[in-house]
Amino acid sequence: MVLADAKVGTRNEAGIAAVLGVLKQAFGERFQTGESFRAQHAHTTTYIPSQLPDGVVFAETGEDVQTVVKACAEHKVPVIPFGTGSSLEGQVNAPEGGISIDFSRMNRILEVNAEDLDCTVEPGVTREQLNTYLRDTGLFFPIDPGANASIGGMTSTRASGTNAVRYGTMKDNVLALTVVTADGEEIRTARRARKSSAGYDLTRLFVGAEGTLGVLTSITLRLHGIPQKIAGGACAFPDIKAACDAVIMTIQMGIPVARIELLDAMQMLACNRYSGLTYDEKPTLFLEFHGTEETVALQSEQFAEIAAECGGGEFLWTDNAEERNKLWKARHDAYWACRALAPELAALSTDVCVPISRLAECVAETQADIEAHGLLAPIVGHAGDGNFHVLVLFDDKTPEGIAAVEDFVARLNARALAMDGTCTGEHGIGQGKMAFLEQELGNAVDVMRQVKEALDPRAIFNPGKIFRPH
Repeated sequence: MVLADAKVGTRNEAGIAAVLGVLKQAFGERFQTGESFRAQHAHTTTYIPSQLPDGVVFAETGEDVQTVVKACAEHKVPVIPFGTGSSLEGQVNAPEGGISIDFSRMNRILEVNAEDLDCTVEPGVTREQLNTYLRDTGLFFPIDPGANASIGGMTSTRASGTNAVRYGTMKDNVLALTVVTADGEEIRTARRARKSSAGYDLTRLFVGAEGTLGVLTSITLRLHGIPQKIAGGACAFPDIKAACDAVIMTIQMGIPVARIELLDAMQMLACNRYSGLTYDEKPTLFLEFHGTEETVALQSEQFAEIAAECGGGEFLWTDNAEERNKLWKARHDAYWACRALAPELAALSTDVCVPISRLAECVAETQADIEAHGLLAPIVGHAGDGNFHVLVLFDDKTPEGIAAVEDFVARLNARALAMDGTCTGEHGIGQGKMAFLEQELGNAVDVMRQVKEALDPRAIFNPGKIFRPH
C-alpha cells in the first residue's frame, strides 16, 4: 500500500529541461545536478525508495526562493523544499522530478524579541542551533522531535515531540510566517501579536501543509523562559495498562509534567544495550518536571505516589543535569537503539495517536498484534498526548517481508481510527499515509484538494504528498 502511494508520477520533461537551463544561469555553482547531490536530497529515513529531484538549489535569500518558484511555475515543474532530510514519510521525495530547494544556507536568526518572548528565523535554522543562540537570553524553544530538525521542516510537518504535553506542538508555537506562493510572490500570514481575529488563520493553514501550498522563507516562533529547576527520572511498571493509568491520573490531577514518555519492555531492552543503562526491562515511564526547586520536588513526590498507587516501582528521580541528560539522550537515541537490535534488517518508523483514555488499550492490542505475527517492533510513546511510535524491523529484500510490515501498518492505523484517533500524531502524511488520511477524514480530503487547487493551480508544490489528485 505504501509503495503503491509512492509510485513515480508523470514527468514534464520539456519543462524540466527549460528550468534546468534557467536555474543554472541564475545560480551558477549554487545549482547542482550531479547524482550525488540529487541523491542526498531524496534520502528518507523510511523504506520508501528514494525518488531524486532533477536539480538542487542552495537558496540563500527569500529572493532566491522566489526566483526558483517563478521559473518552476512558468514551466509547470515541481518544487520540493528540503530542510535536513529527517522526515519519516517520504516528504522530500520527488516522484515527478523537479527542483529541490535546500535551506541549509538560509540559517540566520533574524530577530529575537526577548521582552515579547518571540523570535523570527529562516527555515534552515535547526532547533539545536536556535536554543544555543538563545541560551544567554534565558529563553528556549521547547519543541523537540528528537532529531536536530530544521525549523522550516518542523513547521511544515507540524512537529511536536517529548515536550508537547506541556508546551504544545508547532501549531501552538508558530506566530507568523512569510511564504512564497505559486505566483512567486511573498506573503506574510500574520503579525507578532499573541492573538488576532483578523481574517482567515493563514498561519495555521501552512503549518503542517508539508510544502504542498507554498514555500516558507521565515518563521516567527513563540519562546519560553528556561525553567529555574528541572527534575526528571524513570519508573517501571508491571504492564502497559498500569503505566498508562499512571499517565492518565497525572494529567487529570493537573500535575504540570513537561515530558512523560512511555517505553515498552522491548524498547527498554534496546535502550539498556545501546546506551549503557541498567533499568528494569519492563514498561517504563520517563518523566521531567519544570519549575522552581520547591515545585519540581513536589511534583516528583506527587507522581511517585501515583505510580505506587498504580502498581509501579520506585520513581528514581534527580535534578542532576548530567544524569537527566543521560536519560533523555537514551530516549532520543531510541531509533538507533532499535536498529542495533537487528542491524541486518530494514526499519519502518510509524506513529498513531489516540485519546489518552484509549492509549493502554491501543498499545496492548498492538503488542498482541506484533507477537501474533512474529514481528520485532519496539514501542515508544509521548504518553501524555496519547501518541506512540512503533519501529518495525523487517526484511525489505523479499515481497513477503514488505507485505508483512505494510499489513501491520494498515492494522495499526485501523485500530487507532476505530478508537477515534488519528493515523499520525506527528510524522505527517507524506507519501506513506495517503490511504489512511482518506479513511480518517473521508470527504474532508476533497476540501483539502480544493484548497490545494486554489493556492497551487499548476500543482508545482511538493506533488504526490498528503493526498492523490482528483
